Amino acid sequence: MKVTFVASKVAIVELNEDIQNSFRQALKLIGKIDDLNTIKRPVVIKLGVYDHKKEHHTTVGVVNAIISSFTRAPQIFLAESDNYMGKGSERLQIWKSLFTERVVPFNLSDDINTKEVKIADEKISFSHILFKPNVFVSTHALRRYEKGTILKNLLGLIPDRKKVRFHKKLSTVLLDAYEAIGGIDLAVLDGTYTYLSVEPYNARDRINTNILLVGRDAIAVEAVGATLAGLDSEKMPVIKEARDRGLGEGDVNKIEVLGNSIESLQERFPLLLQASKKKGKFKQKQ
Repeated sequence: MKVTFVASKVAIVELNEDIQNSFRQALKLIGKIDDLNTIKRPVVIKLGVYDHKKEHHTTVGVVNAIISSFTRAPQIFLAESDNYMGKGSERLQIWKSLFTERVVPFNLSDDINTKEVKIADEKISFSHILFKPNVFVSTHALRRYEKGTILKNLLGLIPDRKKVRFHKKLSTVLLDAYEAIGGIDLAVLDGTYTYLSVEPYNARDRINTNILLVGRDAIAVEAVGATLAGLDSEKMPVIKEARDRGLGEGDVNKIEVLGNSIESLQERFPLLLQASKKKGKFKQKQ
């Protein structure tokens, strides 16, 4: 399926006690989402959660803010799949306080209404809810991880538990999945905390950063988030391959960063400060 992306704008806003207002501010900065928020388009929110016993995932408050922005959507699916830690339906219970008749948990591994797609030369059955015209939102916690966050979340579209077989060709798998579903319509990085270690998952190795990153170009959001976490986004394999495929912008200096500048957050992100001293200052689009 052909993928198109809108202008590479990424909003960075303070995550205040009024989380919904913070999210509305971010959406205002990147432009309207009227094309996404319609009565004709159900919304799928892919939640990144490896282990429901850890805190390494988007908070309930931020997911609620995403839901609240889709006022016209006839149905909102909170989606996850099984992995070797357990059932996706079990991990989705983290957000059970948000479940209603309109907002429902959806285990991608249990869907029998599927469409076959080709992922890294393997035929895989994807849930029917993942395809357009449905709106697809990817959200995860902000973290320092060379394999990605917003894009790494797409590994969870694969319904079976044995996802480890894809790790040696991960970038190709993630971007094949991205293209198969027609792209990510909205990317949301929850920076309530920034996790400085991913494997093993350790909630103690985190810093309180209280920001929110939102954008329509998921590659750009991934790149800005990685930069804040102290990584060189241009060297990340998944971002390099995404740029080669023309799926989005991975060069931070070519991304229109709105709201808080990257430089203004250096003291809050010590690894960013170290990286900037080596690489030079980052440009802030006006």
